Amino acid sequence: MSLTMLPPSVPAVSPVPRDRFIDVLRVLGMALVVVQHWTMPVIGYAGGVLSTGNALAAIPLVTWLSQVMPLVFFAGGAANAISFRRAGDGWTARRIGRLGWPVLPLAAVWLPLPYLLGWLGVPAQPLEVAARIVGQLLWFLAVYVLAVVATPYLIRLRAGVVLPVLAGGAVLTDAVRFAGFEPAGYLNVAFVWLAVHQIGFLYAEGRLAWLSGCRAAALAVAGFAMVAALVAAGPYPASMIGMPGAVSNMAPPSACLLALFAGQLGLAMLLRPALNRLAARPRPGALLGWLAPRMMTIYLWHMPALVAVAGVAVVGLGVDTPAPGSGPWWALVPVWLLCLGGLLSVLIAAFGRFERPPAWVGGSAVLVGGALATLMVTGFPPGPVPVLASAALLLGLVRRPAAVRRPR
Repeated sequence: MSLTMLPPSVPAVSPVPRDRFIDVLRVLGMALVVVQHWTMPVIGYAGGVLSTGNALAAIPLVTWLSQVMPLVFFAGGAANAISFRRAGDGWTARRIGRLGWPVLPLAAVWLPLPYLLGWLGVPAQPLEVAARIVGQLLWFLAVYVLAVVATPYLIRLRAGVVLPVLAGGAVLTDAVRFAGFEPAGYLNVAFVWLAVHQIGFLYAEGRLAWLSGCRAAALAVAGFAMVAALVAAGPYPASMIGMPGAVSNMAPPSACLLALFAGQLGLAMLLRPALNRLAARPRPGALLGWLAPRMMTIYLWHMPALVAVAGVAVVGLGVDTPAPGSGPWWALVPVWLLCLGGLLSVLIAAFGRFERPPAWVGGSAVLVGGALATLMVTGFPPGPVPVLASAALLLGLVRRPAAVRRPR
């Protein structure tokens, strides 16, 4: 059954202002992203050179559940549709402002930090690796700016027309990419992520109410079966995250992620009643209420936490990552996660206040999106480009005086 059509026998369900299920998806999705990023590095240091590997290379099937960025974009699409209909004029600028504002403290810390650490004697190569890694995850915000800008236009179009165009564009892009023209693959940054974002609109409109029970289970089985078929046929790799020296399903995104999303969506909708019941309980609900407004801070600062702990352990103390899956590796994982979680909690306390921008913050899609894309590519190594990109980000967040509304 197509996700774009609601069976005539199933009435539409009116959206609610706050949807616990969407909040649960956002929080669980971010938790999986953080745990995946924290457990996959295999780090060694010798002769002033930092080497990195991926612990998930030997168990790629784990990434079929841990790679939840499709679900994150779906939840974002639902949240954007709900807030757009409620907010009206000025929604795009305010939304972009909320995306860009939390990045300013990250830039304020990381622009001078490489200079300081270099002056303190940290070797150049691991310092450059760290400065670039911190910027790489800004890809999500750069793409999300595109989704925000597209929301007012796509929300007015019929999903039955838009979704086939986006999905077909993703498949055609892969055909061109795997025929030998690799740069064409980056068109899927728009086709793939906007497609799952658009399905979030359907959820917000109540048009996925039919997707429960056996229907949800059938979609989950069909989606994961399609992923298996695509991997078996090739050239799609089994891992849903990028692996060194291999074709990537993520950078750029491939159409295989649409099949993965179908499987994950079916599983999520199957579990939706249970997740809603869990979120309605006092303690889980309180935890959800605390985490949901801090998702941007957690996302932006979980990699700096990793860089800091890994720098002290590997570069400072000479503790290399044990062989993944070995006894020492499993023994180290709880200690590793505890140290990272402790540092991240401190960073959340310090920078969580930047989740809500002040009244003068707006959002220029060109400047903010361009700055985020630049920092995604360069990171924060010493040099003029990160400084200029950060300045463009700040400039893009300053709303013109005429657009600032005075409080009543």
